[in-house]
Amino acid sequence: MSKNYYSLGLMSGTSMDGVDASIIQSDGKVKYKAIFDKYFEYPKNIYKNLTTLRDKIKSSKDLKKYQKRIESIEKKITIFHAESANKILKKAKANVDFIGFHGQTIFHNAKKKITKQLGDGKLLSKLTKKKVVYDFRQNDLKNGGQGAPLTPIFHKMLTEKFKIKPVSFYNIGGIVNQTTICEDGYLSGEDVGPGMCLIDQCVRTKFKKKYDTNGFIAKSGKVNQKILDKAVKIFLFNESNPAIIGKSFDIKDFDDSFVNGLSLKDRVATLTEYTAQIMLRTFNLDESQKHKIVLCGGGRKNKFLINKFKKENYIFNLIDDFGIDGDFVESQAFAYLAIRSYLKLPISFPETTGCSKLCTGGVLIKNF
Repeated sequence: MSKNYYSLGLMSGTSMDGVDASIIQSDGKVKYKAIFDKYFEYPKNIYKNLTTLRDKIKSSKDLKKYQKRIESIEKKITIFHAESANKILKKAKANVDFIGFHGQTIFHNAKKKITKQLGDGKLLSKLTKKKVVYDFRQNDLKNGGQGAPLTPIFHKMLTEKFKIKPVSFYNIGGIVNQTTICEDGYLSGEDVGPGMCLIDQCVRTKFKKKYDTNGFIAKSGKVNQKILDKAVKIFLFNESNPAIIGKSFDIKDFDDSFVNGLSLKDRVATLTEYTAQIMLRTFNLDESQKHKIVLCGGGRKNKFLINKFKKENYIFNLIDDFGIDGDFVESQAFAYLAIRSYLKLPISFPETTGCSKLCTGGVLIKNF
């Protein structure tokens, strides 16, 4: 009988607004139980520093240019992650074996095999007095992969638990990534396109809000169909567009200049429809192959976006329908990946990241 481990996953996504924390119990294979989830919002100064830094880093050269600033912010967010971890461990009265520490992505270029997540695993281990697994993506990159997506193996485990094959999971975060599990268990995954990143960026810069709550701003605007159709066509069919090369995207791969000149509300409406139209193209394939569709991630709360899918008569479930809080799928996934990393089990696959072979990942550190 395989041993069960308790693991705490810490995830901060492209919205850069805080940390999702999840404790799970799992054997790293087929056994899984969610124990406790909690969200910790970044203080305003950390949120502002992170978003400003990300906007400045446009190439790998900028990682050296802003090295001192990166190191300063890295220390601050690591301390915040440690404080969050200690709070949830105290609240849940849990003694975890590992912490799966994703860190905060500030740059990702799949084509050049470069990814940068802020987070000091050694410092986190010292402050929490726990073993930490971090730096999950580097081994995949070293083996020819693109470093993302990493959640497909977690999704596959969920399909076994809930018996919902064949199925496609869509995580609507800053970027939409898709995991497909066929009836025979064949696993594949890739990034689909922009999720909430362009919408959030517009709302953050123009409306001084973190996101469009329930899609209210988009609903109050009007979609400009002419420029939308052109933008979708460019994204899907223009081979010179770097965003469509490969399995993994960065938010900087996406261009929102096509909405320049529109009213602010019309910009948000058109950008939301842009995400919807790109996702609907992949929904068509799922429907033809009779795959169930399951939505997770923060974008599932955007009613304007979700209603677009309903109007097209697609049948789908939210991950919440299976008893899992859709806000914490990725933090639970990294708790699971930490266990798999410790057991030297693969976390990425040729069919998910493009790596040359099955790859384990994550660096285990103990500093207490």
